[in-house]
Amino acid sequence: MGRQRLGELELLVMLAVLQLDEDEAHTLGILRAIHVRTGRPLERAAVYITLQRLEKKGLVASWLANPRPERGGKRRRHVRLLPEGLEKVRETRNALLNMWSGLESALEGS
Repeated sequence: MGRQRLGELELLVMLAVLQLDEDEAHTLGILRAIHVRTGRPLERAAVYITLQRLEKKGLVASWLANPRPERGGKRRRHVRLLPEGLEKVRETRNALLNMWSGLESALEGS
């Protein structure tokens, strides 16, 4: 898989997918999860484009679910992490924890 790095939004999207159950892991659910947990407002297009990029990298897979039950209900594209995606999240987490290590006093202020 090489040393390809995850961008901030890619990581947030993948973490949201991990936190959501399969029924909620779609563009709107991911958007909501990121906003609730980070306060960061995003456009649907940003999440959609990020998911396309992650799928192209082989980190997530997506599929069209059955239409929603209400009349005229649309089909949603659901997402799940692939094993390569989960490994990339782990690698990123470990790298970030290593970078944060030892910074407690600097961040608390002197």
